[in-house]
Amino acid sequence: MTTRVLFASILLFAANGYQDDGSREQKASPPAARLPPAAPAALAVDMPSLPPEELARVLAQGGDKPLLFHVGFKNLYLQAHIPGSEFLGPGSSPAALDRLRQRVAGLPRTASIVIYCGCCPFYRCPNVRPAYQVLHDLGFSDAKVLLIPHDLGKDWVAKGFPVTRGE
Repeated sequence: MTTRVLFASILLFAANGYQDDGSREQKASPPAARLPPAAPAALAVDMPSLPPEELARVLAQGGDKPLLFHVGFKNLYLQAHIPGSEFLGPGSSPAALDRLRQRVAGLPRTASIVIYCGCCPFYRCPNVRPAYQVLHDLGFSDAKVLLIPHDLGKDWVAKGFPVTRGE
């Protein structure tokens, strides 16, 4: 192993919060629209994001609410999802992306849309990026990704934000 590769590996381990005993400790949530330090530069957040606290506040207010699309796996949706969100299927699936295209076909391109999955940290999620890309390519100017630094359980449910279970 070259010195550069070894040094890069050590930096990644340190940035991920690895302790001397080999355990992994979760770090505090990163600020909105920034990656956790360990994320490779190639995964830089180039999608507008919305922190869970801000979405919860918007949903609790009266008035217009964004469309919420769950672009994750069905079992996660059934366990707990944000009230009012529509299940479209995993964004990594061509069929789910087709459902997304059909769902937004008649909407104004200024419609407020928030997509989320919650299976893992959003910067590694296989579902949010393809779904966001579809919305971006269709010209939606107010499409955002829910910022989920860990998973939906930790970043939404455990914080006491509202959830619906089942269909």
